[in-house]
Order: sequence, then C-alpha cells, then structure tokens
Amino acid sequence: MTSPDLQSENREAAPAPWTEWRPTALLVLADGTIIEGTGIGAEGTGRGELCFNTAMTGYQEILTDPSYLGQIVTFTFPHIGNVGVNEEDVETVNMARRAATGLVLATDITEPSNYRATRHFDEWLRTRGIVGIAGIDTRALTALIRDHGMPNAIVAHDPEGLFDRAALRAEAKALPAMAGLDLVPHVTGAQRYEWSETSWAWPRGYGTQQAPEFHVVALDYGVKRNILRLLADRGCKVTVLPPDAPAEDVLKLNPDGVFLANGPGDPAATGTYAVPTIRAILDARIPTFGICLGHQMLALALGARTIKMPQGHHGANHPVKEHATGKVEIVSMNHGFAVDAATLPDIAEETHVSLFDGSNCGIRLKDRPAFSVQQHPEASPGPQDSHYLFDRFVAMMRERKRG
Repeated sequence: MTSPDLQSENREAAPAPWTEWRPTALLVLADGTIIEGTGIGAEGTGRGELCFNTAMTGYQEILTDPSYLGQIVTFTFPHIGNVGVNEEDVETVNMARRAATGLVLATDITEPSNYRATRHFDEWLRTRGIVGIAGIDTRALTALIRDHGMPNAIVAHDPEGLFDRAALRAEAKALPAMAGLDLVPHVTGAQRYEWSETSWAWPRGYGTQQAPEFHVVALDYGVKRNILRLLADRGCKVTVLPPDAPAEDVLKLNPDGVFLANGPGDPAATGTYAVPTIRAILDARIPTFGICLGHQMLALALGARTIKMPQGHHGANHPVKEHATGKVEIVSMNHGFAVDAATLPDIAEETHVSLFDGSNCGIRLKDRPAFSVQQHPEASPGPQDSHYLFDRFVAMMRERKRG
C-alpha cells in the first residue's frame, strides 16, 4: 500500500530556524507510514481501524455511537468543534462507556458557538479519554482509504513530542483485523433495563413516555439513545435485554415487538450467540425490526452471509433507494460490513439499496412480520427521511394486537 503525499517523517523539508516545530501527535499506519500532527484530546494512544466520516455535523454523536468501537474516525469536514458539546447528545446509554478510539482532524478544534454547548470539545475529549490528532491532510488520507481500504492504525499524543516510533510501527502492524472480532460485549451491559425517555423538543428538552401502547424488547448489541427515544415517541415501553439473552427470556416478556439494535464488530462473530435467539423470535412471528448490526443479524438468521467492505459507509449524506416506492432517502450510515444480497433466501426480499455502490441496505420477510435496514433512520440526516420505518414497525405491532 503506497501512501499519498501526507505529512510524514519521510517527507523532505527544510524549515527555517524560526519555524522549528515538533509534532505532539503521530498517526501510525499498519504499513509503517507515520504522519505527524498536533495532539488534541487525551494524552496516550488510541488503536483501531482507520475510517473516514463525511458528515458535516454530529461529531459528538458520531464519537459516542457504540458502532464505532475499535475505530479511529477521520472527519472530512474541516470545522469540528464549532457547536461545542453537551451531556445530552451522547449516544451511548452508559455514559461512561467509550465508542470511537480516536479521531483525525484537518485543522485545530474551533471555538464553540452554540447556546446548548456546555463544554469545549477538546476538554470533552480529554475527559472521555479520546486521543486525537489535528493538522492532517484529511483529503489525502481519505483518498488513501478509498483506494486501499481501511488500515489499522494508532494515534499517539504526547505534549512533549516524545515517541518510540519503532514500537508504534510494530504495534500498528500487529493489530488484529476487524473481521472475526466480536466487539459487542464491550459496549453492552449484562443487566436488563427499561427505557421511557422521548425525543428532544423545544423548549422542554427530553420528555417521558407515560402512556405506552406497546411493549418492545430491544436486544442490545450497542444501541443508540435516539433509537430508543424514537420508539418511546411512538407509544412504546422498551425493555432492553443483553445481547446474549436467550429466546426464552425474550418470549416470557410477551412483547408486542422485538428490536434488533446496532453495534460494532464483525456480525458473523456476534451471530454465534445472537442468531439462535433471533430465529426463535421469527418462529414465534413476533414483529421484528433491525437497524445496522441488527439488520445484519436478521440476514444471518435467515442463512445469508455478510461481507467485509473495503471502505465501509460512514457519513450523513448517503443516498438509499427504497425499491417499492422509488423514493431516495438521504441517510446516515456507519458500517464496515454488508449483507451479501446474493445469499438471501427466497423468503426474504431486498427493500433498499445504496445508490453509491449498490450494496444491500434493507430486507423484509415475505412470510413473517420482520424487516431491517442498514442505515440509521434515527440519526435524522434528511432530516427525517427514514422516520417512517419506526411507524412501519408500530403498524406491524398494532396489526398483530388487533389480530
């Protein structure tokens, strides 16, 4: 893999004496490339698969999305930090849990200028232990990922600029590939809990669902808060169960519907314990809705396969077409694996497809009330192009109750 013309230790330069500069952060790729920059966020090192995200907003939600566990996020948009951060927009249910392991920026963090901001972005990064690097040619880095795939990498931050480069190179080279990794246990808990918080609205902020019509059991592979809020908005009391909950634990709650959550890692690895439970839920003909990793879990339960993508889909500007209506939705994406549509059985129908690369983005079962999508409809990039999917799930549950 040949790197483009990035700021690296191998790049020839002759700075004038009065411009002497020492890097306080390094981005070390698995092929040995070292890219120098300025450290931001926490001191130390962050390790993982290097991806890029094309979203112009939502950096706090991205970095706290459990699906990003084990990944270093390169933001292609140059102005990161301009709305600050707050404690309300964190997407991890457990506020203490990490998601993304690092970040890469083109420029220094900008000053916050939003009335909801309670902290500076850099301070928030330090508090959460997220290591970052700024001053990088993110266009060249994105082109590298586009052309050669997502490499493993280490981002290191030391204010004194003291790095053992040989050791960092060796460690980056030895990092395990994402394929085969079950990361779900690192972003979920072992206890069940109830969820009733509804979406944010001016001027009250977040609300509470007090008169639920439906009971939904959510299998937590790394669920985002806003998914649970949109279910609560639609009259759902949500009981969240651990990812390895057996089918009997789900069925004894007598749910009106089951939700299969998003999450990180290789779906085939998670499927070893999740698929049997999902198959039992489908056999019970309980309305089922999956998002992201949940979509992949549903496909695996049907006997289909998932494949590793070279660059993955990460951003808030992805066009996805629904076959039935011809409607094109602008959606948020975050996945490095995809369902291989060619392996879907006859009982499953492809419902959505990416207009970027033709990859599968949705399925539904022809003989049972179950469907799923690869995109994140709760992330509201369109801003609400895909919220109808939650309404579709509610309609399935209402039909079952009436029946």
